[in-house]
Amino acid sequence: MSEQRTAVEELIRTLKRERDELALKMHLANMDAKDEYERLSSKLGELSDQYEPVSDAVEETAGNVFSALKLAAEEMKAGFHRVRKAISEEG
Repeated sequence: MSEQRTAVEELIRTLKRERDELALKMHLANMDAKDEYERLSSKLGELSDQYEPVSDAVEETAGNVFSALKLAAEEMKAGFHRVRKAISEEG
């Protein structure tokens, strides 16, 4: 075989090896990307599942707190009215 032919054949073998290595790396990279996507998608599902009951509880709690504050304010308003009425009756 001629030196040139041997060099070309070696170059082709090297290029095929590099191609195969790159194909494997791309496949593994795709698998890593897919695994990361699956992990993140799962985490998002967990976050969403955990948030739903908490958000409802927060709204209920906020509603309960608002109702309690409103009741307390109405009681204070009625108390101030009684004080005002008592003062005006004495004066």
